[in-house]
Amino acid sequence: MYQLVLTTCPNEQVAKGIAQHLVSEKLAACVNIVPNITSIYSWQDEVHCDTEVQLLIKTSNDKFEKIKQHINTLHPYEVVEIIALNIQQGDEHYLNWISNSLK
Repeated sequence: MYQLVLTTCPNEQVAKGIAQHLVSEKLAACVNIVPNITSIYSWQDEVHCDTEVQLLIKTSNDKFEKIKQHINTLHPYEVVEIIALNIQQGDEHYLNWISNSLK
């Protein structure tokens, strides 16, 4: 029923824009912005090492498709990391807060 959606952004300006949009559209209850992560990845047959910003998006499963569409629209990357992890367990008060925030 609940998910943690992960995406990375090139900088805090893009991260804050996406986070504010998702929360204001009631697609996410909360988005944590984790600055200064180091990402090492393969792109176009080369290994890259970049500093990025991680978003931790708390939401419900039924919002994933809309979240994915909004992130792809707002994001500057050609291929955007958008990964959803199902939340197996959580404090019922927090999970109820997520549900109420998405209404």
